[in-house]
Amino acid sequence: MFLNLTQIAMPVGALTSIGHRISGVILAMTIPAAIYLFAMSLGDEIGFARVAELSEHFAFKAAVVIAVWALAHHLLGGVRHLLSDFDIGSPLRSARKSALFVNLAGVAVALLAVVVVW
Repeated sequence: MFLNLTQIAMPVGALTSIGHRISGVILAMTIPAAIYLFAMSLGDEIGFARVAELSEHFAFKAAVVIAVWALAHHLLGGVRHLLSDFDIGSPLRSARKSALFVNLAGVAVALLAVVVVW
């Protein structure tokens, strides 16, 4: 049995599937934090100032970019999967192209978020 994961060449569909699962976990972790920060910012002026101050930190900006990537990747991967349930894009060649599109579009949206956040 060959289990060296650094040398196994996974197909693009497998990478998209793994990314879909990872992005789902990231979304599940960031949604409660986003709701908390949103509620704090709406509570009073002090809460808004705290959230505004927090949003200037590098770690916060990086978390926002990661959350944007997760949302984009999960949404696009979900639509891809939904279309495949209706036999749209199911042939191997189309499936590979759509998987590559999901991966590249998720990264493109994240790069756009970097430009907006910074």
